[in-house]
Amino acid sequence: MPNSYTTLWTNDLCRTLFREGYAGERLTVLFGGPHQSLPSFTSAGVRPGDVIHPVRVFRKRLWVLGAMEVGRVLDHDTAGEELAVEDYLRLVHWRPLRSGCVSEVVVGPPGTPLTFDRPVPPDLLTRLTYRSRRGERRIKHVVDGELRRAVSVHGIYRLAPESARELGELARESGACAVA
Repeated sequence: MPNSYTTLWTNDLCRTLFREGYAGERLTVLFGGPHQSLPSFTSAGVRPGDVIHPVRVFRKRLWVLGAMEVGRVLDHDTAGEELAVEDYLRLVHWRPLRSGCVSEVVVGPPGTPLTFDRPVPPDLLTRLTYRSRRGERRIKHVVDGELRRAVSVHGIYRLAPESARELGELARESGACAVA
């Protein structure tokens, strides 16, 4: 059974993507690396068939930016040799996602449109649960439906099945792209 994960995007990245007109485009590429600022999908256990939900923390809320199914996880240095031309062009197109030391590329079929107007409702935020080998955990620092600190969502984390279902439904909801 496929897993679902979240990956935290910075507010600077979100502002850049919005300003450069990426809002509304379907996610097809993600980049990972060896550092905390750009974590590794491979190290997190991401495999083909899994779903990635980019999220951001902004104004004490968690925002789901979209969803993308993983088709392949490739080494960044050899991705150009392994991809068809149209897939390689997607890597070039999503250049703002490349920051820092990139070591891997996640490619997949077109996911949901990238949007900046889907806050996670406070009740879902309160019960959103991650799963690891050590068990399950909820997001820390949630007070009165607000996310006071982003530390527990910083990285790539596997969602518990019910949280994955609910976040997936939220990511698939349609809506206009609001100002980032």
